[in-house]
Amino acid sequence: MGKGWQDCVLMKEHQLRVVTEKSELDVKRGKLTVFIGGDVWRGLDELEQSRLNRQLEAMTLYSNILGDRIAAFA
Repeated sequence: MGKGWQDCVLMKEHQLRVVTEKSELDVKRGKLTVFIGGDVWRGLDELEQSRLNRQLEAMTLYSNILGDRIAAFA
């Protein structure tokens, strides 16, 4: 993100929502990353593992897009 709290003070409300959305998404993405490869994940069938991997890829793409939007706020 690269934004300090000083920069956030100058942001518009909708921009702050994007920063919050990316932060929340990145927390969920981190949790899914930890889950993938764990004991429960290894017990899932291949199709479910594939869906979770695709979900992580989509979340990563979404996070990158939000990051690009945030960078453009400057």
